[in-house]
Amino acid sequence: MSDNIYSSPNSDVMKNDEEPISLSTKEILFSFKGRIGRKSYWLSMLGMMVVTAIFMFIVVSMGVEGSGLQIPIVLILYIPLMWISLAIQIKRWHDRDKSGWFVLVSFIPVIGAIWAFIENGCLAGSDGVNRYGPPQI
Repeated sequence: MSDNIYSSPNSDVMKNDEEPISLSTKEILFSFKGRIGRKSYWLSMLGMMVVTAIFMFIVVSMGVEGSGLQIPIVLILYIPLMWISLAIQIKRWHDRDKSGWFVLVSFIPVIGAIWAFIENGCLAGSDGVNRYGPPQI
């Protein structure tokens, strides 16, 4: 009996090929699997900020602030942006070789936002293949 029943399970992710992969835009924005580097993280975040600013400018210029349409219009944008934000942050935590649940760190008052900013935006990801897959190009 060579298998230890108490050892953690092995995955097929840890292979010898450390070849970086290229993720499509759809995979970067909507999938919770894989890893992304700092460049993709910052470009995605900046893109979301630009889309939000443009959308809010359109909402304000339409003059719907006083009507009951403002909340439904904002929710139409808010829900997909939250999904995209979570997907990007989780993949960035994966690149740091940490669980996606670390996204909850952001809810810690003051310290959480600083910690998430430093980990996701400033620090490099782990070299080579980690338990979440190969690095992104």
